[in-house]
Formats: sequence, C-alpha cells, structure tokens
Amino acid sequence: MNMLASRGQLRASFIRWALFTVPLIVLLGFLSGQSAGADSAWFAGLDKPAIYPPPAAFGIVWTILYVIIGLAVAVVCAAWGARGRTLALVVFAIHFVFNLAWTPVFFGMQQIAGGLVVIALMALTLLAVVVLFWRVRRIAGLLMLPYLAWVLFALALNFQFLQLNPDADGGTGGGTGDGAIERVRIGA
Repeated sequence: MNMLASRGQLRASFIRWALFTVPLIVLLGFLSGQSAGADSAWFAGLDKPAIYPPPAAFGIVWTILYVIIGLAVAVVCAAWGARGRTLALVVFAIHFVFNLAWTPVFFGMQQIAGGLVVIALMALTLLAVVVLFWRVRRIAGLLMLPYLAWVLFALALNFQFLQLNPDADGGTGGGTGDGAIERVRIGA
C-alpha cells in the first residue's frame, strides 16, 4: 500500500532524523579529535606549510562542517522510498570511517604518509557520497559541497606536511629527534 506523506510529516521526519544524526556526527567527530591532537611535541616540531591556517580555525570549521554533514545525512535518512537512499547511506558510513580514522593515523600514530592515504580515500569516497546524496535529494548533495572543499584543502595540506617533513613520518621510521618516536628491531 502506497501512502503519500504530507509536508508536515516529511518535515517532522527530517527533524527527528536531524535530532539524531547531527549530535551523533558531532560527537563522533569530537571523540576522534580527542583521540590524538595537534598539541603533541611531534606535531609542534613539524615544519608547517604556508597554507596552514591558525590552529583555532580547525575546531570551528570542523564543528560547523559536522553540523552540516549531520543535516545532509538527515535529509537522506528522511527520504523514505527514494531510489538510492540505502546505497547513499552505506557509502556515507564507509566514508565517515575514513573521516574518523584520519586524526588517529596522522596525529596518534604520527603517520603523515598514512594520513595522506586515509584522506585521499576520504576524498574519493566523499565524491561518491556527494553524487549519491545529490541523486537522493539535491539539497543533501549541495550541503556536502563545503565539506568536500575542506577535505580537498586538507588533502593538499597533508601532502605539503609530508613534503616538508619526510623524516618525521612515523611510517618511514624517521622521527623529529626529540624522542617522540623510537623504533627497536629485535631479531634478524
């Protein structure tokens, strides 16, 4: 049995979803950010790219972006019966795992190259998310565009960090010389 929902019912569905998705995404982003941060001796010792914004900008921008992302996800979640809705949400979930993994990889594991791989995967999956969200509800795809712009900027920033600090990448066995990373090989 097909039923048409009124505008009020659709709005109520969006609001219910938004009350769930926005706090969830903001919370997950916050927890990921708290897992490791830019206040380490390792990060302080890195050469910063010229395009590196003031550190306070990151918290502000990410908070705004996580709210917008939560709203876009709520739009898609509220689009009951829309073609491609489930696929869009599954691809978003895969994408968001990369989003949440970047901070622990880059800062926690001190892996600049690993962070670059994660953020490249994040950008690629985000492109798919934008297209899929757009197909479900155009407004959801549009809401994701500022996030895409920021991720592409962050990708360039991560690349420049690797160029400026090749010996500081935990993945190459290097370090900053301040004892932040110490590797010991046992056996042959």
